[in-house]
Amino acid sequence: MSAEDLENYETDMELALYREYRDVVGLFSYVVETERRFYLANQVDLQVRSAAGEVYFEVGLNDAWVWDVYRSARFVKSVRVVTFKDVNVEELAKADLDLPEGGGFRR
Repeated sequence: MSAEDLENYETDMELALYREYRDVVGLFSYVVETERRFYLANQVDLQVRSAAGEVYFEVGLNDAWVWDVYRSARFVKSVRVVTFKDVNVEELAKADLDLPEGGGFRR
């Protein structure tokens, strides 16, 4: 495999991951960014901890999706992240259009 083939493969994988993200983002309520990963989740518990004078963050996520091109299964039931770096948690905006209850439109 040439360097160009490898680069094309990685580009295709990133594009497929972005398309998957675009398709699933509406299923989630939160975006969570750490120094290593990007997550979508429906439940987030962020705790600030300290031990031996050091401050760290413990993040619990439930019903999550992980942005990772190398994972075959990106949907996970729960995730626990422990980090000394910054953590960013944002609530996603709800869609402007709410579908009517009952799943159909009236004529």
